[in-house]
Amino acid sequence: MSAPASSLNSLNPAQQQAVRHVHSPLLVLAGAGSGKTLAITHKLAHLVNSLRYAPESIYAVTFTNKAAREMKERAARLMGETAGQLNVSTFHTLGLTFIRHEHKALQLKSSFTLLDEDDSLAMLRDAANLNQVDKQVLGGLRMLISNWKNALLTPEQALTAAKDAEETLAAKAYAAYQRTQRACHALDFDDLILLPAVCLREEDHIRNKWQHKVRYLLVDEYQDTNGAQYELVKLLAGDRAAFTVVGDDDQSIYAWRGANPENLNQLKADYPKLEVIKLEQNYRSFGRILKCANTLIANNPHMFEKSLWSQKQFGEPLRVMNCANDEDESERVVNEIMMRKMRGNLKWRQFAILFRGNHQARLFEKAMIERKVPYKLSGGQSFFGKAEIKDVLAYLRLLVNDEDDAAFLRIVNVPRREIGASTIEKLGAYAQRRHRTLLPACRELGLETELSGRPLTALRQFSDLIGRYGEACRKGDAIVAINELLRAVGYEGWLYEQASSPKVAQGRWQNVQELLSWLERSLKDGAKISFDEAVNKLLLRDMLERSAEDEQNADEVQMLTLHAAKGLEYPHVYMVGMEEELLPHRTSIEENSIEEERRLCYVGITRAQETLTFTLCTTRKRFGETIRCEPSRFLAELPVDDLKWDNAKNATAEEKEQVRNEKLAALKALLDD
Repeated sequence: MSAPASSLNSLNPAQQQAVRHVHSPLLVLAGAGSGKTLAITHKLAHLVNSLRYAPESIYAVTFTNKAAREMKERAARLMGETAGQLNVSTFHTLGLTFIRHEHKALQLKSSFTLLDEDDSLAMLRDAANLNQVDKQVLGGLRMLISNWKNALLTPEQALTAAKDAEETLAAKAYAAYQRTQRACHALDFDDLILLPAVCLREEDHIRNKWQHKVRYLLVDEYQDTNGAQYELVKLLAGDRAAFTVVGDDDQSIYAWRGANPENLNQLKADYPKLEVIKLEQNYRSFGRILKCANTLIANNPHMFEKSLWSQKQFGEPLRVMNCANDEDESERVVNEIMMRKMRGNLKWRQFAILFRGNHQARLFEKAMIERKVPYKLSGGQSFFGKAEIKDVLAYLRLLVNDEDDAAFLRIVNVPRREIGASTIEKLGAYAQRRHRTLLPACRELGLETELSGRPLTALRQFSDLIGRYGEACRKGDAIVAINELLRAVGYEGWLYEQASSPKVAQGRWQNVQELLSWLERSLKDGAKISFDEAVNKLLLRDMLERSAEDEQNADEVQMLTLHAAKGLEYPHVYMVGMEEELLPHRTSIEENSIEEERRLCYVGITRAQETLTFTLCTTRKRFGETIRCEPSRFLAELPVDDLKWDNAKNATAEEKEQVRNEKLAALKALLDD
């Protein structure tokens, strides 16, 4: 069935051109708010409905579950049930799917384990004998290893390329960490891209098989790809180069996690027939906001020139609110939000406060709590970060893979089984001598040379428990078996023992039940996946989302970092802390990486739909000291005629009266609440 002609007619000419172009590789340079998701989903429908591609041969990849979900939902509105056969996922879900199919070639058990960040750090510390290293240094080593994996470098190559003592130490730690990973059949987040890319590069028959499966490839947010992801795309696309990538070099803000906007430029070198189509019409923001954004980002060097424009009204000047200090800043912003909401009969969720770092949120939270303003602060503790969820996930991981040492160490004594540190140390020494992982070592008769009495009995009982319920999960109703396991170990009772109140314990137990509900839905979603696959799917959800889905329609002021705001939009935006050493950040000034900070500022500006207010302080408290602040250089790069500076010292009598009225209105709203 073809997509209705009116469907394509609803797109602008550039979007239509991007949808219809399939005869050569295509880069869609999509500016902020330019309707790229609309173009991608129409292209999915066009490929199937008009060009008769088999839907299962089309792969579309992006970076977040939310973006993948939105893509699927929009495609379903255009294609109906056929959209369910499309392969729409995140990069890492695609990598996990590949590894599941090719685990034998990768010399992995089908029940391999996915490590979260905490488990990865713990494994690195133990494998490289870094027990005396503090967490910050360990995190730095882990980041270096991640960068090497993203560049497809082996430990041997990393050691050869090491420039100093720190990198040499990290490369040796990388080698030890990788040996332990292989022994435990455990993968970290980076491996989900690294292993498929290396396998496709080195195994001709597997590469040919997957290039035959992937008849057309679409990649969203291409400017955020790292080296390994670029290689994966290139290997899947093959010589046919049947792909469309969508990106914007002006919105590349993740260099700290490996994103390389140069990948857009590399496409031109690797694919001489590459076509470039620009989406420059913005459907989000008023004209003056776009004018300021264009002027700012023009200060960066560009691979591709573009300029956003809009048919919306031009809009009011962008305000610059000059505050005495950070307390004055938070109070004035919150008071103004209250006043604007009341005056315009608006919703709280129409306002957003954007900042460079989470530490800036504290005073805004305080001001909103005092004034009873509902708010949501992104970046709080995630659902998967809760202790009870990590505990139950560790049980699930061990049921799937009894060689998962990180999971074993987390729950071998949760709830308490009188298995202390000295017992674990002796078990670890024995397992190391035997070249075994910890749980299998518990079952060996030879362990009796190291342990006896209650410690040995406790370890054997724990081992038997995991073995018995692991088998039950594979042969019967996994959810029933898991609930029986949690009853057998007394986990619910242990939560009540540990909690500060019965209400807290009840909430934690409800979290556990929610986790098991997700697992149950995964097992019953019609895909006929195994218990092992369902658990790994859940672990990947943990890695990708890290937080429970909140109601999108909750009426709350949104507070979030500029990084977290990418892809979102709000009618009224406050970008706070527009000062040197905040935005741009001090580290970027020292390292001369101002271009990425400018892109971050550009992303913030283009989140605003109708009004945008910048704030800066004369003084600010940092690390207990009061310091004088300098305005951000980015304010000086904006067109003077489009800014309205709100400086209390130089304000006219009329402007001072307006500020007084705003404060009175905010106070009245607070008293009326």
